[in-house]
Amino acid sequence: MNKTNPEKENIKTYKGRVKWFSTEKGFGFIGREDGGEDCFVHHTGLEGPIRYLREGELVEFEIQKGTKGFRAVRVRSAGKK
Repeated sequence: MNKTNPEKENIKTYKGRVKWFSTEKGFGFIGREDGGEDCFVHHTGLEGPIRYLREGELVEFEIQKGTKGFRAVRVRSAGKK
């Protein structure tokens, strides 16, 4: 029996670079590599052992559309490229 989740298969992953992130406030913005609108990122959207992001860091993430624009979720490091 195939246990794949069709909703998961349609989720797009984006890459981008951290424009800025305030460790004191726990949020910042990511610039998308595809040229789309910058995404707000909150510390609750970070995955794994990540507690904060560094300016210029390359990340992968998914996007949720909210009332105030795009929000990056499931944010994880994409390595040093």
